[in-house]
Amino acid sequence: MSIKVKIVNDPVYGFIRFPEPELMRVIDHPWFQRLRNIKQMGLAHLVYPGAVHTRLAHSLGACHLMGKALDELKTKNITPDKEECLAARLATLLHDIGHGPFSHSLEHTLVGVHHETLSRMMMHRMNSEMGGMLGKAIQVFDHSYPSRYLHQLVSSQLDVDRMDYLNRDSFYTGVSEGVIGYDRILQMLTVRDNELMVEEKGVYSVEKFIIARRLMYWQVYLHKTVLGAEMLLINILKRAKELAMDGQELFASPALKYFLFKNLTEKDFENNPEHLDHFCMLDDHDVMVSIKVWQTHDDKILSQLCQMLILRKLYKVLLSSESLASILVSKKEQVKRELGIAEKDIHYFVFEGVTSNSTYNINDELIKIETKSGLVKNITEIEDSLVNQTLARAVHKNYICYVQ
Repeated sequence: MSIKVKIVNDPVYGFIRFPEPELMRVIDHPWFQRLRNIKQMGLAHLVYPGAVHTRLAHSLGACHLMGKALDELKTKNITPDKEECLAARLATLLHDIGHGPFSHSLEHTLVGVHHETLSRMMMHRMNSEMGGMLGKAIQVFDHSYPSRYLHQLVSSQLDVDRMDYLNRDSFYTGVSEGVIGYDRILQMLTVRDNELMVEEKGVYSVEKFIIARRLMYWQVYLHKTVLGAEMLLINILKRAKELAMDGQELFASPALKYFLFKNLTEKDFENNPEHLDHFCMLDDHDVMVSIKVWQTHDDKILSQLCQMLILRKLYKVLLSSESLASILVSKKEQVKRELGIAEKDIHYFVFEGVTSNSTYNINDELIKIETKSGLVKNITEIEDSLVNQTLARAVHKNYICYVQ
């Protein structure tokens, strides 16, 4: 009996194949389909209009790259069996399933549970529904499966998740600095002592990968206008939550209202499966339609913040490696005087913070290189490596957001 192969026309990779019926069972699940309604890059489209691709597209792309990585390892006599390959592909497909709308904004305001924790909970629930089909995939995701390198392909400093989002985000933003030679990196992968590493001749491709990530962070992900838009959304949700907890009536979709009027912890999610069911009904549309309505709310602060986002009158943002304390004071006085904002509410209109970009974390699981002589070195130990000289340093910048 022939197996029906699902083919998806992906703008980044062309036609990609999903021949495994188990993958299609997951892709067709409502919780996975929900990712169609969650943008991969949040509010970045306010700066890069093309950046409206979804977490579903990213998950499919990462799963495709996982398949290519496993095929390359097989050519080197590193032979994960069929079940392990399927588990790794399923784990990759599901790695983002716990993301909520504008995920980081939501985690800071309405749902105080990390998206990876929610992903794990959702995978366990789906596994029960599917008769244990995801058991090995959960082990790969949790880093508990004996073949350590499979988890490293899913989540590490050189994983298929990062390879896909750099390529995909570069494609949709038009920022060519994010383009990486993922094919070259995949071809240079190998495994030794159950650990993923890169053959020495692939070092320059890995360095370019790390450089591309650094450039994309400062040029796209931490672009000051993108940062200002995300902070505006966070403040909108904080204000809405504050009003809800004060007993004020707010328009919201049922899924959003459920979290506006509750303070839930990770323990609450563990104890009551209904919370997860409600979370899985949330997507970008719930948030944005509510913000459109809140523009006319009686609360002056909420309505003004929502108008700012809808009309793209975003915070002005100052970024500096130096202290901005003196500027913060003057901006607060200016905004209080010009807008008539009370002292207790000024933090919604003028505030400071710190953002950072750790392109390559030397305290995390390091990228290992198998040298031609057979030695294994961390990439920071390779002679003349850019990662050793510059890219391993975390960069921190102070910022001030203010209305004008």
